[in-house]
Amino acid sequence: MKANEIKPGVLYHAYDEELLEQRKKVQEALKQMKQGEEQQVLKELLGSWHDDCEMCVPFHFDYGENIFVGHRFHANFNAVFLDEARITFGDDCLIGPNCGFYTASHPLDSALRDQMLETCAPITVGSHVWFGGNCVVLGGVTIGDHAVIGAGSVVTKDIPPYALAYGNPCRVIRMFASVKAEER
Repeated sequence: MKANEIKPGVLYHAYDEELLEQRKKVQEALKQMKQGEEQQVLKELLGSWHDDCEMCVPFHFDYGENIFVGHRFHANFNAVFLDEARITFGDDCLIGPNCGFYTASHPLDSALRDQMLETCAPITVGSHVWFGGNCVVLGGVTIGDHAVIGAGSVVTKDIPPYALAYGNPCRVIRMFASVKAEER
């Protein structure tokens, strides 16, 4: 099984031989990456990557091919992407340090967990979204355009566009109006 064959919401064996090999290959590529080579390696490993994007080292992802970013994407240090399902970011997203995006999940039933079975759900982030440091976003979540997620938040449910949201669990604190282009 390959990472792009994992179906959201369907149990799969996390230690499948092909998945283990694919994760090992990605980690080796990341270890071999020399300063200045990040852009090329990310273009090769991620589902989409642009020259105007930046991801500060160190960072981690499982497969890479399930991560799709828009233009002017920036992830600060220690970003973690568990991309068993698709993780999509729109344009102009800013991710603070130590943020994690976790599509993988484990069954509540310990007998299934003992078999190393997992499930996953995609994460979708709109454009112009800012995450403060130390945020965690769980699988199945959609975050709307222009949202701001405050530092230390654990996002377990959808966040609408133009929302300031924070906390554990993350909740909408207030909505704000769009900023007119002439006010930027």
